[in-house]
Amino acid sequence: MRLLLSIVILTGLFLPVSAQKSNYKNIPGVVVTYRDADEGQYIGSPGICILPNGNYIATHDLFGKKSTEFTSAISKVYLSENKGKLWKEIAALEGQFWSKPFVFKSVLYILGTDKHHGNVVIRKSMDGGFNWTKPTDSKSGLLIEGEFHCAPMPLVSHNGYLWKAMERADGEIKKWGLRYSTFMMSVKEDADLLNAENWRHTNSLPYDSTYLNGNFGAWIEGNAVLTPEKKIVNLLRVHNPNDKENEYAAIVNVSDDGRISAFDKEKDFIKFPGGSKKFTIKFDEKAQRYLAIVNYVPKEYRGKIQLDRVRNTQALVSSTDLRNWVVHDILLQHPDTKKHGFNYIDWEFDGKDIVFVSRTAYDFGSKSAKNYHDANFLTFHRLKNYRKLLKKNLDSISQ
Repeated sequence: MRLLLSIVILTGLFLPVSAQKSNYKNIPGVVVTYRDADEGQYIGSPGICILPNGNYIATHDLFGKKSTEFTSAISKVYLSENKGKLWKEIAALEGQFWSKPFVFKSVLYILGTDKHHGNVVIRKSMDGGFNWTKPTDSKSGLLIEGEFHCAPMPLVSHNGYLWKAMERADGEIKKWGLRYSTFMMSVKEDADLLNAENWRHTNSLPYDSTYLNGNFGAWIEGNAVLTPEKKIVNLLRVHNPNDKENEYAAIVNVSDDGRISAFDKEKDFIKFPGGSKKFTIKFDEKAQRYLAIVNYVPKEYRGKIQLDRVRNTQALVSSTDLRNWVVHDILLQHPDTKKHGFNYIDWEFDGKDIVFVSRTAYDFGSKSAKNYHDANFLTFHRLKNYRKLLKKNLDSISQ
């Protein structure tokens, strides 16, 4: 097995990836990369996928006052050839933000926006992530022009189409949360994914201040999910900052023809552990359960802090029906909520294991992250024999 070499920037010093374990021994998981908080650029939007040859791809973008997120954002691409033990940077993509890497028909893609509230763009790589197409027009990956928002959310295959949830960010009130409206995109599986004409979209459902008895703050970062009834829904993170005991998600129904999104405010808000932070839902065929890794808030933290700001804990949760959820086990946790966080987990099944990446805010020697949100690490983690954890029950969230 050949040795992977990489460069990690540590306040002006360059260290080979082989030195990572000794330098980062107190950091949970495997460090993929590190950014000193003093640089004013932070780790965002972690993404992961598995190549046909078994190698792993991890991605993240850079945000912060000293980044280019509002002009032409930068996303980094990393490769591991030994199941996540060592990583190297293999590409930097200019004009790629909030993006999800994924493999479809043995080809690597990445889909997101080109900047903060930018155009929807997609690229593909034919060599495992080293070289990428450029989305210069509607034939080469520029899918929709305008102001959009998303995150590294999963794409789902159903009825001959790939489905991806997105948000418009062009609401009349230019304020976080209020400006977002949710919709679903889809494309035929046998079509050219880089050709904008091949994609169809539902209507967009805007922010509504009357939802949740007037406590509704936003819905964003939706999951395309296939229900037990074989219907596509968009299951979204919900911002409701005034409730310090319960977190919610929203289930938006999508028509079979991919043209209509519909929502019933009386029955389609659900209590969801970690629902006020980004989460990814996938279905386990063998277990016949929907799984997610979430920023669950343990009972000792509730009632004290705005729940979307508690990101010091990640837990494995599952459901059989998408509406009633069980918290099985704590995967990551630090007692401090101010400068420690495990954010925006993206994950994939890998045989009997789950592999995931985290936007991690953590101490490094005498240095700390700026706060729980502005992360200084991208970390990789493996959850071995995850189905064993499904027998545990720490908490139940029933409707």
